[in-house]
Formats: sequence, C-alpha cells, structure tokens
Amino acid sequence: MPRRYAIYDVFTDQALTGNQLAVVFDSDGLDDAAMQAIAREFNLSETVFIRAPDNPAHSAALRIFTPGRELPFAGHPTVGAAIAIGEDGPADGADDRLMVLGEEIGPVRCALRLGEPSYAEFDLPRLPEQIDQVIDKAAVAAAIGAAPEEVGFENHEVSVWTAGNAFVFVPLDGIGPVQRLSLDKGLWDEVAPVVNGHQASLYAYTRDVIHHDCAFHARMFAPEMGLGEDPATGSAVAGFAGAIAWFDGLAEGPTAYVIEQGIEMGRPSKIRLEIDGKAGAIHAARIGGHAVKVAEGTLLA
Repeated sequence: MPRRYAIYDVFTDQALTGNQLAVVFDSDGLDDAAMQAIAREFNLSETVFIRAPDNPAHSAALRIFTPGRELPFAGHPTVGAAIAIGEDGPADGADDRLMVLGEEIGPVRCALRLGEPSYAEFDLPRLPEQIDQVIDKAAVAAAIGAAPEEVGFENHEVSVWTAGNAFVFVPLDGIGPVQRLSLDKGLWDEVAPVVNGHQASLYAYTRDVIHHDCAFHARMFAPEMGLGEDPATGSAVAGFAGAIAWFDGLAEGPTAYVIEQGIEMGRPSKIRLEIDGKAGAIHAARIGGHAVKVAEGTLLA
C-alpha cells in the first residue's frame, strides 16, 4: 500500500544542512524486515516510522532504523518526527503543544513550537549512565589518527556513557585534531567496547568552536550502525550530558549548552542541550533543535 513520506533536515534552521531524516507516515502494517529494507533504501542516517500509538494518551508510536539496525532511541528522529506530526496536523492546531511519543526505550515527552522554522525539544527518557570501561589512550589515538598527547584536555579524559545508545567520548585538545580525525575501522573494532550487544560509537569533541554561541564542537562516527560520519547526533548529546556533568560539574538549576556538529561534512548543525543540576547531579535534561522539510512524496514499495 502507498505510504506518504517526507524528508526533513534536523538540528538546523536552513534547508540542505543539518541531519537528514526520512519520516514515513501511516506505517502500521509494516513488519521489522520491511522497515529495515525501507531504511536501507533511503540510506540516510535514520528513518523514522510513525505508527498508531499503543497508549491512547500518546500522540504516536515511533520505530527508528539506521541502514544497519533498529535503535531504541535517537535524538534527531524524535525532534524531526515531533515536528512532522505537528506540521502534518490540522492548520488550526495550536502552534505550541506537548506530545508524548512512544519509542522502544519508552515514552518520550516532547514540546513543539510550530513556525518558520519549527522547533521541538524532548526530555531525556533515560539519564546518562557511565560505563565502567578502561579505554587505552594510545589505542584510541591510533584508531582516530591523532597523537596521544592530543587526546584529552583540562581534566577531560576518554569515557564511555549511554543514555540509550553507547558512545566512547573522546576529548581532543583543539579543533585541529577534531578536523583531522580519520577513523580506522579495524583499529576501532579493537578499542570500542560492546555495550548491550552493540559496539559503542565514537564521539570526539573539543571546547574550541567555530560559532561563538556554541560550547563544544563535535564529530560522531558509528560504523556498527551502518553509518560513516553523522552530521548531528541527539542520542550522543544525551550521553554527553553525563560527561559534561562528570568533568565540568553542574550548577544548581538549568544550564544550556549548544553543540555544533557536521561542519566538516558541509552539513552544519546545532543541538541545544539543557541540563537541570540538583546537588551536583543531573536531575533532568532536554535536547532540542529546529527542523525544515525539504521533500515529500509517496512510498510505493
């Protein structure tokens, strides 16, 4: 049966930048194999399938696939799907609204502001958890094409965190090592831990930035997901909240950070992270960004 789809650029307010997302509407009736095949056909970092909710209190249920596998949770499909659902609704609907999206990780609460462009943010469905894993600094440096002395800055060291998907967070001393980064998959396979049955992805970051309104500059690579480099990764920023709190500490109340990503790919993106600190720990956190629809059509397969 034909199904409508749209392509959104997410974590950007300008078309043809940010992270591309395929949104497939009215996806009930598609089995796992069909959704995986469609995601491979689009061949974007993620494809999100919008389905009728299991819980009548929810706005929709989501299934999220990379070209290689399904994800229990991801940031740019959540932001993009929330905006797509809002923009696909009745024109007389409220511009600001709340919705709950059912994902494999559990219910995800989103706030939506429709406009030109639209903006959405979501509460982290799971707070970041540090994975107790010792990662050899020299081995990481070799796997990413950096010198060992370039790995780490201030008190930041290599660490592993998950808020649904696991990442190895690699701090690099300056924007130069981040821009020169080149991932050797064979060496990465030897370094990256397996968490909950899946290899952790690489998230390299530095405090040096291109845009002065940003707090960090980052790049993300996920070979096990069937991806090369990703231009904007909300699930990584969810885990990164843990690294920020661990190494930088937290003030009481909310603190906002903007992370720039995708610049080296020619798809600049900005992800807004807000962390609520309470007694030195993360009490809650939110991730948000804009999204712009760039194409729409009908899926015939």
